[in-house]
Amino acid sequence: MSGKKYAIGVDYGTQSGRAVLVDLTDGTEIADHVTPYPHHVIDEQLPVSGIKLEHDWALQHPADYIEVLKRSVPAVLGESGIDPADVVAIGIDFTACTMLPIDKEGSPLCFFPEYKDNPHSWVKLWKHHAAQDEANRINEIAAARGEKFLPRYGGKISSEWMIAKVWQILDEAPDIYEQTDQFLEATDWVIFRMTGNVARNSCTAGYKAIWHKRDGYPSNDFFKALDPRLEKLAETKLRGEIVPLGTNAGGLTEEMAAMTGLKPGIAVAVGNVDAHAAVPAVGVTEPGKLVMAMGTSICHMLLGSEEKEVEGMCGVVEDGIIPGYLGYEAGQSAVGDIFEWYVEEAVPAYVKEAAQQDGVSVHEWLEKKASVYKPGQSGLLALDWWNGNRSVLVDTDLTGLLLGCTLLTKPEEIYRALLEATAYGTRKIVDAFHSNGVEVNELYACGGLPQKNRLLM
Repeated sequence: MSGKKYAIGVDYGTQSGRAVLVDLTDGTEIADHVTPYPHHVIDEQLPVSGIKLEHDWALQHPADYIEVLKRSVPAVLGESGIDPADVVAIGIDFTACTMLPIDKEGSPLCFFPEYKDNPHSWVKLWKHHAAQDEANRINEIAAARGEKFLPRYGGKISSEWMIAKVWQILDEAPDIYEQTDQFLEATDWVIFRMTGNVARNSCTAGYKAIWHKRDGYPSNDFFKALDPRLEKLAETKLRGEIVPLGTNAGGLTEEMAAMTGLKPGIAVAVGNVDAHAAVPAVGVTEPGKLVMAMGTSICHMLLGSEEKEVEGMCGVVEDGIIPGYLGYEAGQSAVGDIFEWYVEEAVPAYVKEAAQQDGVSVHEWLEKKASVYKPGQSGLLALDWWNGNRSVLVDTDLTGLLLGCTLLTKPEEIYRALLEATAYGTRKIVDAFHSNGVEVNELYACGGLPQKNRLLM
């Protein structure tokens, strides 16, 4: 063993997982490795059976998450050449709300032959929007009852979140609901697989499952008002201790140590949300600084010293990001996803050929062409609702919009309009914070997009 100590962080995104090995003396990144999910995003049909999914569905395969640990952790150990005994801890962050039903042993129901052909037995990815009807009813009933939790979430609970997804399962697959011992965030399930302990993290519970540090979950009466079968949801299928960020969830099991090449018993941190983990990572530890975690979507994170009601925010949670502060979250449901859709589904062949000839990606080719225009010069206007609107309208049924096309419209003009739509969406979120007395004085950008798209910046 050397004198230096290291930690590994694993970031679970929408399409892949990345492991990073960090020197604990100064935070230097020593090695990193990306594992694309073998099953990708499951949004058209189930694996193997080919059963078709309905509109607005987005699932994942839980085995893909373990594959990330199996491939990427040994890869960073091998690349760095360090002694695995010098790695003293591992932690993960995850998209959210990405949730799954498990049995009493902690196995995902989709692993069982009798359930695997039912889409509700699989992981519901954060961008699964098929629970909008349930979200609408949650909001109507909560507003009619005057539930005090509603203003903490900008006046609306999203279809992306835990309770709407659980209720959709109960509505459409009551047998899956009955067979479920617990509904877990995927980040908490992976921590369970790493430690053998179920430790629900306070971040996802607070932002995605309507849990409050002092008040707990909504009352049994509220759940009963939604559906009598949900009355005991909080104390049964959402049961378990909710632990603060930074807590040790337990030691790495012998099985996972053998799989990853790490030493058994090292500390495993409680899970976190990907965007929220980015805030301290970029050095933001005080109010007034908006962190934009930019990837397939954008999460806008902000610290505050007092609780304010902000239109369309995803939530304000005490200690939700940094201990001692209220953490505000807002977001845009599709960002990188929109640019990827445009390049894969709508760009003409000549653009792809030109990019290939220039030795650049299609994104780089379009960005270079689009950068010569001034804002709005093309006359095109777009709205970034290709995957609904998270903030400030909180409506996943909304769809994207492109106005002003003519027979002279160029692909790079459309690409620029989509970039401008993203900027406009962020502007609306900043305006909402300002108009409700929450300061935004500086913007910080992190994630995959800032490195790839300077024009967007």
